[in-house]
Amino acid sequence: MRFWRRGVSDETAPDPESIPPEAAEVSTAEPASAPSVPELAPEIPAMPEPVPQTPSEQLRGLFGRMRAGLSRSSARLNEGINTIFLRRRLDNTALAELEDLLITSDMGTGVAGEVVEALRRTRFNQEIAPDEVRAALADEVIRLVERVQRPLRIDPAQRPFVILVVGVNGSGKTTTIGKLAKEYRDAGKSVVLAAGDTFRAAAVEQLQIWGERARCPVITRPTGSDAAGLAFEALEKARQDGIDILLIDTAGRLHNKADLMGELQKIVRVLKKVDATAPHAVLLVLDATVGQNAHQQAEIFRDMVGVTGIVMTKLDGTAKGGVLVSLAEKYGIPIHAVGIGESAEDLRPFEARAYARSLVGLDA
Repeated sequence: MRFWRRGVSDETAPDPESIPPEAAEVSTAEPASAPSVPELAPEIPAMPEPVPQTPSEQLRGLFGRMRAGLSRSSARLNEGINTIFLRRRLDNTALAELEDLLITSDMGTGVAGEVVEALRRTRFNQEIAPDEVRAALADEVIRLVERVQRPLRIDPAQRPFVILVVGVNGSGKTTTIGKLAKEYRDAGKSVVLAAGDTFRAAAVEQLQIWGERARCPVITRPTGSDAAGLAFEALEKARQDGIDILLIDTAGRLHNKADLMGELQKIVRVLKKVDATAPHAVLLVLDATVGQNAHQQAEIFRDMVGVTGIVMTKLDGTAKGGVLVSLAEKYGIPIHAVGIGESAEDLRPFEARAYARSLVGLDA
């Protein structure tokens, strides 16, 4: 199941002197004698075609993975709902306790208040079973997050389609880039990766490993090199080689916000000197385990580079999966995908109904 879809320069080239001198030292993960990118994929023995899944089988598979991934969050919510509503009328005390539960589940005060008011309007002073509360909560969550359920559209007219990936260190940014690269390569796209987090050798090495797995080149520079120069070289190479998609990793040193902002904004400026429309997407990778701190990160990166979409990672490792709801309600930024496990297949398209019902422990 894909979380991207196909969509349906007035600036001159930069003065070479404006590009840092080390720009000419760009290296790739491929040997110097490697063929051009469209021929990179090694010969692989033909494998039998898998039996295609029906839409209902795909949906069941998505629900199964999503429920497993959100099991910690749903267990916390279910325990609280069962405690509050076991053989009880929906009175003011019950509603207040439910609101507290939703807030502590990282859904935020605004979302919690909306859910409680919706129940107050329809079921106040009536006996209500825990499953009814869960169903009502799921419906309200679906309503709130459906508007941000949006696949990442790859416009074939923009070639290469440049995706700038941002986020704090440790959010799963580099891993997400690798998983995206594999998804695009498996779909027949040519992909180049740019290791723009030049101050962390481990990030470069990790991206090179993913490049090998996805069968795509990784453009690198020595540790500490200028990230904007690397981005410039990567985009020029991708254009020359007729590449479909360029994914650019970036630094995430949020403790030094001013320097990070300057670096990211410089990358954007340099990209626009090659292609005035680039970057075509700016993806923010957020770690679900940080809970409400994700709001601060969303605001910072939105203000720095104009985030166009979100990937939420590590939903399987936290009881704070409800933070996605408050992010959707507050910012309205499209959510393209969610990470619910370690494998490449566990980066799933965001689907509002699957998420909402899994969050409260309900079946499809």
